[in-house]
Amino acid sequence: MKMLKQRKTALCVSLWLVFVLLFATLAGCTGKRKQPTSGTPPTTRTIVDMTGRKVTVPGQVKKVFSTSPVGTIMVYTLAPERLAGWNYVLSPVEKRFILPKYQQLPNLGGWYAKNTGNNEEILKVHPDVIISMGYTDPTAVSQADRIQQQLGIPVVMVEGELKQLDRAYEFLGDLLGVQSRARELAAYCRLTVGEVESKAKEIPAEKRVRVYYAEGPKGLQTEGKGSRHIEVLDLVGGLNAADIPGKGGTGMSEVSLEQVLAWNPEVILTWNDAQGGPYRIITTDPKWRGIRAVKDGRVYQVPHSPFNWFDRPPSVNRLIGVKWLANLLYPDVFKYDIVKEAKEFYAKFYHYNLTDQEARDLLAHSRSK
Repeated sequence: MKMLKQRKTALCVSLWLVFVLLFATLAGCTGKRKQPTSGTPPTTRTIVDMTGRKVTVPGQVKKVFSTSPVGTIMVYTLAPERLAGWNYVLSPVEKRFILPKYQQLPNLGGWYAKNTGNNEEILKVHPDVIISMGYTDPTAVSQADRIQQQLGIPVVMVEGELKQLDRAYEFLGDLLGVQSRARELAAYCRLTVGEVESKAKEIPAEKRVRVYYAEGPKGLQTEGKGSRHIEVLDLVGGLNAADIPGKGGTGMSEVSLEQVLAWNPEVILTWNDAQGGPYRIITTDPKWRGIRAVKDGRVYQVPHSPFNWFDRPPSVNRLIGVKWLANLLYPDVFKYDIVKEAKEFYAKFYHYNLTDQEARDLLAHSRSK
């Protein structure tokens, strides 16, 4: 009998212990002892940008400003909802294919050309990160460090070279948390650049077209050898007719009409009328008539709107320009339907569905007749 009582007592103690342990477990599960979860994003994180700089950025980057249009355009194509502002006031031509809700973003200036960055206005919109995209030389790195120190906002540097745009998209995709979208755009970059570069290498030297890039309102500014502003021409296998060294930076070397006459290019590319380009001067002024490109009717405006397809700014807008210029110079090698290609590009990058007529309007004075 005594042994039976002892067993009952031991059983009660055991049941009591089980009840206590079960209660403690349930209390923990109901959140009374809240533990951090693995899905909670960190407050900050340290990344390595495309120049090798270590930068501490917010765990979630929700708003971005770029030091120049090069990065601004890229952010707009990738994640327009993250864009804090533009670098200048958009013209009506540029607004034409920009989504309405982003047309009125503030003009915050930037650190390019005349360096119009407005520190007070930038701080008012509270960007999480500033993007410096384009050149990554020591001067650009020094500028990025200076901006970061002045504003107290992390500055992340991104490579802007045409052949590196796929990597730039993937890098920004990780920074902004839009990896899937970034991979889609990066794939387009890789395919376009790789395909054109591969075919261009097969064009015989004697069939390569000599091209003069006529910049400025009179067409007497251009780019020398190795300039980033003619990367599209280099990629498609065209030859730069301007026999001058590259200027670097913003480019636009001054030349004389006598020099252009001596170079005698087979094709001339000009800024569009909306940019104040020299197309009408070159095609009507008797002083230009002796040049082969003018005599042969091979003077073309670079398509523009919302952004120039060839240059200025040298951002992702050049990707459609690669296909356009490749087809223009070597139609037997690059058999692109440019209207179709433009519609695909604008839908994929600019979030805009072009009509066939809009695409044809963009190509006025930009195709062989």
